[in-house]
Amino acid sequence: MKINTCDNIFNHPWETVTQAVWRKYPNPINPAVVGTDVLDRRVVQGVLHTHRLISSRWGLPIWAQKILGADRICYGYEQSKVDPTERTMEMQTKNVTFASTVSMDERLVYSPDPSNEDQTVLRSETIITVHGVPLTDYMESFLINSVSRNSFKGRDALEWIIGKINTNVEELVTTAKNTSSEVITTTRRSITEITDSASRSVDDLSICAKKSVDGISDVAKKSIDDISYVTKKGINEIQSIATPASAKLPRIS
Repeated sequence: MKINTCDNIFNHPWETVTQAVWRKYPNPINPAVVGTDVLDRRVVQGVLHTHRLISSRWGLPIWAQKILGADRICYGYEQSKVDPTERTMEMQTKNVTFASTVSMDERLVYSPDPSNEDQTVLRSETIITVHGVPLTDYMESFLINSVSRNSFKGRDALEWIIGKINTNVEELVTTAKNTSSEVITTTRRSITEITDSASRSVDDLSICAKKSVDGISDVAKKSIDDISYVTKKGINEIQSIATPASAKLPRIS
């Protein structure tokens, strides 16, 4: 049995690093992992539990292929827990392929750096056990060294993803600023147009109202004159009928 432990520090907050972990593959920096498939995902008491099947190539040398079998796509079963309250992400992976000969158990824990909240610490431990084949100790040493070399590729692959995430965020911020500026400009233009339209409408209403008032005044004045004329004429006629010819009242003029 061989054990490899390693600590890495990322100069990024825990939230950024854990986002990058989910988007890590496929990745040109570390092409050994060729695919990931989510088998189960659920949230239990605020903790995200995920089971995934990891497809990868081990890149075994010819002598190892003769012992274990031809180099081919290998599969591993990964279980992970993400606790956003405690800010921890734990991943455990165990190989399925070659399991009867080689046992490879990996545990990764991502947590904020206690001395710097803007950094994230990755603690990894890999245990490899080979049994039932020749050159057991030599093969364990070869595999543990391979894991150690690949840990640097894994770090570089994660940094590559984080770079892409930061670029996407910057582009979104720029787009949001441009969109906000366009909205403000359009809103100002619309308010100006509405104000001008409202001013024109008020002027038109004032003109129409004045015309209507003048028209009503003319009609009312004419109606009053007509009523006065008719009233006077009626009174004179009544006086003519009611008063004897010899005692006619003076006409109202």
